[in-house]
Formats: sequence, structure tokens, C-alpha cells
Amino acid sequence: MTQQRVLVTGGSGFIGGHCVLQLLERGYLVRTTVRAPHRAAVARAVLADAGMVNEEALDIVTADLTADAGWAEAMDGVDFVLHVASPVRPGHVEDADELVVPAREGTLRVLRAARDAGVARTVLTSAFHAVGWGHPHDDHVFTEADWTDVASPEVDAYGASKTLAERAAWDFVRAEGGSLELVTTLPVAVMGPVMGQDVSGSNQLVQRILNGDLPGFPNLFFPIVDVRDVAAAHLLAMAAKDAAGQRFLLSNGPAIAMREIGAIIRTHLGDLAPNVPRRRIPDLAVRTGARFSAELRHIAPDLGYARKTSNAKARTVLGWVPRDPGSAVVAAARSLVAKGLVKTA
Repeated sequence: MTQQRVLVTGGSGFIGGHCVLQLLERGYLVRTTVRAPHRAAVARAVLADAGMVNEEALDIVTADLTADAGWAEAMDGVDFVLHVASPVRPGHVEDADELVVPAREGTLRVLRAARDAGVARTVLTSAFHAVGWGHPHDDHVFTEADWTDVASPEVDAYGASKTLAERAAWDFVRAEGGSLELVTTLPVAVMGPVMGQDVSGSNQLVQRILNGDLPGFPNLFFPIVDVRDVAAAHLLAMAAKDAAGQRFLLSNGPAIAMREIGAIIRTHLGDLAPNVPRRRIPDLAVRTGARFSAELRHIAPDLGYARKTSNAKARTVLGWVPRDPGSAVVAAARSLVAKGLVKTA
């Protein structure tokens, strides 16, 4: 039987890199994209440092999400696409189009190229930010049936970019996709082993806690999923027959209080985490500071609110079994320390 080839966009990034590692472990031929030729050697070194096996099965090509050049060649001979690459900048952004336009147009560019090349299925990495924002802060349990309301003032540029890009993807496949199948994954806050020297996604929160960049913990809650489980879900979504045309929310367990994340880090890293704060920041202090700080204005509405999520669909349809979210926090913290990416004194 001929080996199947999988294209992973952004394969040296956080989620994309772990997808590449797992695909190679399972014997796939893997192709990944970099934005410029000189980044190929860097990408290969990042993956090698992360424990890559079967390196001879990895092909690195140049293709930028902002231009058409290179995408037809990248799709040549490809059976499946994992479209992971997208700008990630949660929080306040002056011009939302800096994120929305490249996310949406890049997604459509990849889907057109996949359709034209006869790719069987594309798995798009969306996000919980396309599900759980712009809704009342009540006891609702979020599932794949929910969509973020981008008209809400609480939705930041990143949330808008993920929501609009995913909606555009579904619209494209319905109207122009031909035989191309689409699956989308919707991970909550992704933490876990760092890829290379770039700290992305929710690992930045762990880094800030380890560095003592925060005077204390505001009353915030985060649903967390391990990056290794997110990558595993992508592979399952790529191969499972019943996954076609479906969204999958990737979460595990109740949202964790920010102070609990700090406590988990202190417990497991001990003397390697001397700068982790212990005090809590009162809600009133955050709301007062929000009058003067865009960052605090962004988080103030979520004080005391823990979004509830269900991963029942991913467990049932994909057979996905995620690990405890605390292990993601610990893995992130240990890798940040091991790579010298935090203060340890």
C-alpha cells in the first residue's frame, strides 16, 4: 500500500509541530510549509530538537498564506491537509484586520489549492474562540453547536479572526469545495511542551507566571487542553470516516482558576519556579485598573466566570482520550525552564 502524504501548514509552530511529530511516528509522508526558504533549516532543527523520528519522510516547501505562489506545488501528491497556521494574538489589537484578513484569506487560499489538487480532506485548526465568546455569562455548556458572536464588544480581534475564518471555510466547501471534505477542531487554551524558542498560545501565560511578570492572580479561569492531545485529535479527525463535515471541541475537564495554575507549577517545579506569585488580585483592583489599561479592560468582563465545555463529541466520534489538563501545565512549565525561556532566580 502506498504511503499517504499529509501537508501540515505551519509545521514548525506549536500545534503544527506536534502534528508533524505524530504523523512521522505513525509512518506518514509529511510535507510542511515555511514562509521563506531560509526558514526550512530552522524548522527542521526545531522538529529535530523536539524528538523527530523518520526525518527522511519530511519534506519542507515554501508557501506563504498571503500569496498564491507555491501552494499548487505544496499540494502535489497530497492526500490530506492539516491547516494549522494562523496568526495568534489574543487580547487588544488596534486594527482587527491585521488578524482577520490573513486568517480568512489564508484559509481560503489553502482550501482552493487543496480542492484543485484533489485532496480528500482538510482539517482546519479553529479555536474555542470561535465558540464561546459574545454569550451571556451563565451555566451554559458550550459545544460544537455554538458560535462566537463577533458583533459582541467582548470579542477580540483573535476571536473574530478564528470565527470569520472558520465560517468562510464552511461557506467555501459548501459552495465551491467539490469533493473536498472539511473537518474543524476547536481547542481551548493549548499548553504543553514548547517547540523551539518561540513561546506561543497559552504557554505565554505559563511563561508570565514563571517569570513573576504578574503581581498576583486575577480571578480568571481557563479551560486547558494538552497540545499533544490536540495533535492527536487532528490525526483522528483526518482519518475517521464519520468526522467529515464536523466540528470538534477539544477540551478536558472544568476550567482551572489562574491561581490554581500557579499552584500546580509551584508544586511540581519547586525551586525551579521561585518567581510564581502567591497573592490574589481583587476584582475591584482589576476593574479600577481597566479604566487605564487596554489589557485589563479585555479581561475584566471574565472575572469570576468559568466557561463550561463538553468534549463528548470528540470522545464519541473520534475516540479521543485527552490527558489531565494539569499535565499540560506541568509539561509547559518544565519545557520553558529546560529551554532557558524563563527566569529561575
